[in-house]
Amino acid sequence: MPAQPDVSASADANKQFVLGKNQYGKAGNHVVRITRDTARHEIEDLTVISQLHGDFETCHTEGDNSHCVATDTQKNTVFSFARDGIGSPEAFLLRLGDHFTHDFEWVTGGRWGAEQSTWERIKVGGKEHDHAFVQNKSDVRTAVLLIDESGPHLAAGLKNLTVLKSTGSEFHGFPRDEYTTLVETTDRILSTDVAAYWRYNTTTLDFNAAYADIRRILLETFASVHSLALQQTLYQMGTEVLSAHSEVIDIRLSMPNKHHFVADLNPFGQDNPNVVFWAADRPFGLIEATVKRAGGDDDFARWQSILNFC
Repeated sequence: MPAQPDVSASADANKQFVLGKNQYGKAGNHVVRITRDTARHEIEDLTVISQLHGDFETCHTEGDNSHCVATDTQKNTVFSFARDGIGSPEAFLLRLGDHFTHDFEWVTGGRWGAEQSTWERIKVGGKEHDHAFVQNKSDVRTAVLLIDESGPHLAAGLKNLTVLKSTGSEFHGFPRDEYTTLVETTDRILSTDVAAYWRYNTTTLDFNAAYADIRRILLETFASVHSLALQQTLYQMGTEVLSAHSEVIDIRLSMPNKHHFVADLNPFGQDNPNVVFWAADRPFGLIEATVKRAGGDDDFARWQSILNFC
């Protein structure tokens, strides 16, 4: 006869532990929505994550699923909601968050995120085709919604925005010690992959227009600022966004320095007047900062909640 588990010992052991912060849901919900109202079709392409916060303790500790909204249900909700249109990643996430927190009383909040892929119309004979597209695999638009006890918190952003300027960048005047080998320069290539996230102080906004203008500002500032360091460029990009958009609380930027070093052509009897470079993929400098309004709080905990776990 097989030995029976010692239930009392297991119960005593469980009293030593408690459930901490938790969230669960469905990731990688890739939804493509085609608008066919006219002969000229529109395409919206989102990859959505849905994660719920709430009273899920007994689901974890006892296997009681009476409060466990299935991850498959969350997936189906994403696709069903897309039937009525997407509009913008931010607006779509707000609809999802409102649904889950109002239709399930034990769901107290959650985290919903979206990444939007961009499709551009194929041109045939110089004219945009009505229903044929090519995917632009450059930058990706992002949005994150956090709902907690203090209400909704909405952030938007972009990533993989690869930019380069072939001049208008310097780097010199840095401290030197026995480990410093970097040569100072007054004319270098500056290149980076911009990842930016900004927080909104409102949930009622033309998010598509705001996103397009913030992206424009980031690009134009990168191009126009004469850079003495990537840190300076990052800060100027952030301040220009805040100056133009009062609805933005603060902005975080993460910008790796994609180093381009002048290639040594001396062994081949050639000079190199800053025209041939070798691009180093690693190691790389990584410059990150939050740009905020004077007197504002970094609100690190809220940022962590929006962009990461719980």
